[in-house]
Amino acid sequence: MCGRFYLTATPAEIRKKFKVDDGRDLVPRYNIAPTQLSPIVVEVGRGRGLRTARWGLVPSWSRDLSLAAQMINAPAEAIEDKPAFRTSFHAQRCLVPASGYYEWQTKGAKKQPHKIALRSGALFAFAGLWARWAPEIGEPVETFAIITTQANKLVSDVHQHMPVIIAPADYQRWLTASDQTAKRLLVPYISGMTIAPVSDRVNNIKDDDVGLIAPL
Repeated sequence: MCGRFYLTATPAEIRKKFKVDDGRDLVPRYNIAPTQLSPIVVEVGRGRGLRTARWGLVPSWSRDLSLAAQMINAPAEAIEDKPAFRTSFHAQRCLVPASGYYEWQTKGAKKQPHKIALRSGALFAFAGLWARWAPEIGEPVETFAIITTQANKLVSDVHQHMPVIIAPADYQRWLTASDQTAKRLLVPYISGMTIAPVSDRVNNIKDDDVGLIAPL
């Protein structure tokens, strides 16, 4: 599962990593929560584009945005079975830039948040799905979900699932390859990662500062 994540990379780092031209207005975010806005990378013509989307996938056929909070994650094993995910998996995959994410470990009555990131500290990308929902009145809203899979050995000490992380060499494959090829990328990330307990201030979506990612 992935219920919060953070993105602290500079606009220049994002442009270079994902080969996009935009990103000038991005600022560091330390506590991105469901229904909030975050950048996603999508295929645009023969290149890539950076868009701002709302976290929580809302299919185009939905009556309203109420499904969003229930659709922040798309389990890898369900993306071809659940109608809300199937269409996006076939034609609207995206990359979700991140610097790390949070997961909660249950110990008795307490839930201890942990931050999880690459050991190198590098910017990376979750595998994502996106959709465009249009209200009867107003502008269309673009939304996204993060795909999850079984946790690797490190993360499994905290939670049984983790978001799918796409290696840079597979970015284009994830965005444009056939469904069968893309599905082979939905596996636990096994390269170097770090995990550390952090302040429970991350529980409050109003808190969004660098202190949230400081290990206890």
